[in-house]
Amino acid sequence: MGKQERVDDYKFLPIADALIAINQKVNLIAVVVDSTIPKKSKGTDYYCSLNIIDKSCPSPGIAVKFFVENMGNLPQVECNGDIILLSNILMKTHNSEVYALFNKRSASFALYEGKGGSKFVPYQVSSKFRGREQDKKFIAGLRQWLGDSQLDSGEDDLLSLKDIRENEHLNLVCKVLHICEVTKDERILFVWDGTDTPVAKQKNFRQEDNVEDLLPLQLECPPLQLDVIRMFPTVGTVLRVYIDSGSEELGLHILKTGRWVQFMKMKCEIRKGMWCGVLMPFTKIRYLVDDNKHVFMCQRDYDERLKLEFGRMPWMSFPWPSHITETDYPNVSFCTLMDVLTYPEVTAKFKCVVQVIDVYPWRVEDFHSPLGTCRIRLTLEDPTARIHAYVYAEDGVHFFGGSQPIDVLKRKRNMLLGICSCDSNESKNALRDTPWVQCCIKSYYLDKHNTWGSRRYRIFGTRLKYLAWSLVTLLSVDNTAVESSPCKFGEVQ
Repeated sequence: MGKQERVDDYKFLPIADALIAINQKVNLIAVVVDSTIPKKSKGTDYYCSLNIIDKSCPSPGIAVKFFVENMGNLPQVECNGDIILLSNILMKTHNSEVYALFNKRSASFALYEGKGGSKFVPYQVSSKFRGREQDKKFIAGLRQWLGDSQLDSGEDDLLSLKDIRENEHLNLVCKVLHICEVTKDERILFVWDGTDTPVAKQKNFRQEDNVEDLLPLQLECPPLQLDVIRMFPTVGTVLRVYIDSGSEELGLHILKTGRWVQFMKMKCEIRKGMWCGVLMPFTKIRYLVDDNKHVFMCQRDYDERLKLEFGRMPWMSFPWPSHITETDYPNVSFCTLMDVLTYPEVTAKFKCVVQVIDVYPWRVEDFHSPLGTCRIRLTLEDPTARIHAYVYAEDGVHFFGGSQPIDVLKRKRNMLLGICSCDSNESKNALRDTPWVQCCIKSYYLDKHNTWGSRRYRIFGTRLKYLAWSLVTLLSVDNTAVESSPCKFGEVQ
């Protein structure tokens, strides 16, 4: 009799019934819809919250809040739609919100594969979990229910990187390409969905050559190594995703390179002219399988884009870049700046559609050396990358169309940067409308003993029409540069 009572006591309550069992301990078996990113609590514990549903409460479900002594003891859900079995969790309420509390001293959990799973062995269990043969029928029942229903993925709110807006929150399906550990407690995620972020509007932020005002090529320090960058897709923006400063010690170890995820309520910011995402304390995450319909659509759209004749052009430059520049190679296909960076040969030639977002030196009076040699460094940007490209010597003469008066050079500089010509004071707070321009770029090296380490880029075969303008560099480009032998345009796949 006692044994029968114990068996009966161990029964699973539907979520709908658990919602009214306040201050009681219950057992639940349900489907995990999403989770918060694990983090350190205000005390000594680590914390995360899972949102779970079942047939009795398919939406919005209920939150289960976990507090445990170390990060590894938190549930690490492998995929949205997996099944969790919870024992002895306490039903609580706060500000009219009903939730379940996982007490590390008395509660237990186990995680199982969800839809499509065939095994009844959990892939993660807590220390106090004790499985029962009867659990199998409940797991099988949930799998059948999942097969007959559609999980709410918040698809009405899903956006892509092309829809990003500053200081707004984005629900994004993306692929985690790389996780960079900047410091012991700080990491940056690099994510991608195959689309291009829009132009990050910039102000005319500088009027002098202050080093601290120069735009960086990368935000992280030290910058990513080339062997890492070569693993990134060459089309579509790779977005940097940071952790909110108030959410230290987040459990990003659960994120794995190559996984597709869905971030919900990720904040969008512009830093140094680059789009970034920020994971806030309220940001939730869903882990997606490769055959998820949103993952399939992202990959399908990317594959279709690569087949297009102008698929490597930035979307924001359509239907065609500005006509203020023209190249000597009108029939060469465009490539991205990421193609340029990751090309397998040191020396090559490319044609790109870019924006000129910075120029050094700033004063047009300093565009030429005392001997009259053109030497300017341009910062070029497209949705995939930033590079420095130099306009130097005879390439600069060709670019500007010969020697030009100071006032003409100033107008050309402003035109390339998108600074309104009517703004005679070049107001520091004036917004730019930087045009997309096409240009030819060649890569070369300065040191034959360190070809990759001394690799640089120069503008060539490009000229400004009407109010044409130039890309040139500062000191490091000189006649000691080791030019490549005549090379053909790089062919990208």
